Amino acid sequence: MIIVPVKEGENIDKALKKLKRKFEKTGVVKELRNRQKFTKPSVIRREQRLKAIYVQKLRDAAMD
Repeated sequence: MIIVPVKEGENIDKALKKLKRKFEKTGVVKELRNRQKFTKPSVIRREQRLKAIYVQKLRDAAMD
């Protein structure tokens, strides 16, 4: 359960923003979307590999 302590006099929008941020960090929504459809393990590995290649290219470009 996510608990957001709200200080006295704190804006409700700020508290909602904190709640939303904490909720995203837990990854609940992402996991829910992933469970709605089945993805083959080979497809998951391929996506992970392509993402790793992309990130590596970005890091290599930043070092030059």
